Amino acid sequence: MANHKKSEPNISKYFANDPPSCFDSLTADEDRSGGGAGGTVPDSYLSYDYLANNVESRPYASVPDSLRDLWESPRAPAAGSPPVLTMPGVSVATDLTDPIQEAVGLLVDANEAQQRRLLLPDNVTQDERGLRELIENGCFRSAVNLTARLLTIKQQGFGHAGHAVKHSPHSLQLWFTRLALLVKLGQYEIARVEAEPFGTLNNPDVFYEFYHPDMHADRKGSMAPFAFRLLLADLPIYLGAPRVALDRLTELLAIVSQIKVYFDRATVPHAKEAGELWTARENRVLHSIVNCALVVKDYGLVEQLLGRLTESAASNVQQKRTLLSAWGRIRLQCGDIMGAERKFAEARRLKEDKTSAVIDLIDRGLFAVAQNDFQGALALFQKASSLAPANTMLYNNMGVCLLYSGKLKEAISMYEGAIQRNPKPCLNESLLVNLSTLYELESNNAKEKKINLLKLVNRHRADLTVGLDVCLKLQTIV
Repeated sequence: MANHKKSEPNISKYFANDPPSCFDSLTADEDRSGGGAGGTVPDSYLSYDYLANNVESRPYASVPDSLRDLWESPRAPAAGSPPVLTMPGVSVATDLTDPIQEAVGLLVDANEAQQRRLLLPDNVTQDERGLRELIENGCFRSAVNLTARLLTIKQQGFGHAGHAVKHSPHSLQLWFTRLALLVKLGQYEIARVEAEPFGTLNNPDVFYEFYHPDMHADRKGSMAPFAFRLLLADLPIYLGAPRVALDRLTELLAIVSQIKVYFDRATVPHAKEAGELWTARENRVLHSIVNCALVVKDYGLVEQLLGRLTESAASNVQQKRTLLSAWGRIRLQCGDIMGAERKFAEARRLKEDKTSAVIDLIDRGLFAVAQNDFQGALALFQKASSLAPANTMLYNNMGVCLLYSGKLKEAISMYEGAIQRNPKPCLNESLLVNLSTLYELESNNAKEKKINLLKLVNRHRADLTVGLDVCLKLQTIV
């Protein structure tokens, strides 16, 4: 960790995902794609994968840190009153265990359990490079366990909650990454407890100005990444309190919009690039608000915000087309079939390439499903799959169409064939849930077939983000 202080900003940016693509789920492969054929709302509106790829490849990497970190620091406390400090700590004394290996050991045997090839914290460097390696290999529980080690080094490990510490961009990125991983793994209660000390990241000790200028070379603004603020605002959704999230996100939106307007009018260097970055952040907050509005069934607000997002995307044809497609799918979920068709038609009128052709086929397939035309939908999904064979969501859709067409065995064979050809991406949560359900409908040898699925997961997947009892319905075979 030589020259550690100098390298911190670049290390911290790796996890910031700033801003993420809002539309990945419409064309995504592996387990990020949305569920069955029934007009499911795209994942970009239901969850947020906060873990990034390399942020340096993103179009906003040239924005100076001073403009990226811009955030109004809190007012100084009244004379004689101590500042309110942020005093977090890891809340669990033991590492997260591997439920897949435990299930294999219980339901199969020790020899099969030993077939598991999982990176552990001891197998990687004890730093951010090791953390990246674990995340890139899908070893999310191991990554959580490594964050506990790294935070312990910073006196923020187990038993340290409530003790004053010095924060840095590096330590806050570690916390952001840990909490994002916990949310991804569905460990919401741990995430809630550990997120609580951060509040809304407005205590003075998470700003550069709180510390001596020599520590951060006269930098000002927020040491916490914007994505951390968004994660904390989003968290109540996962805890069953979407209206609390809606309030937090509305407050966040007001601040982000104010900063965006400033850069739209400013003449400072890099104002244009900064304005684009803060516009993207504004749009990301709007997507989270759409998410909340869907959860509380405020479809009027959904329509209003999607209109605003579409208008914002006017200069980006592909983004606008994808957004219109998502809008149509949301209308399908709400039962507004004709309204969905209008949005799909509006999307089709825009420039078409291979990606948009796939999206159009999926849209038409979902529309056919809504009209109970499962054979027609199946043909459209098959055509889309030939253009985008890595999109495993299409296998789910085709399986559902086969099932509702009375072709249970064909649906099972299609799923099993996809897994055999490409096990790692096809052993995703959605496909596992569907295939396990079909095994139960078939009834013959369901237990044995689920055990075989478990063996495949053991050998090809590091972590699942949905519990095994949900994916494989293991409670029926234990």
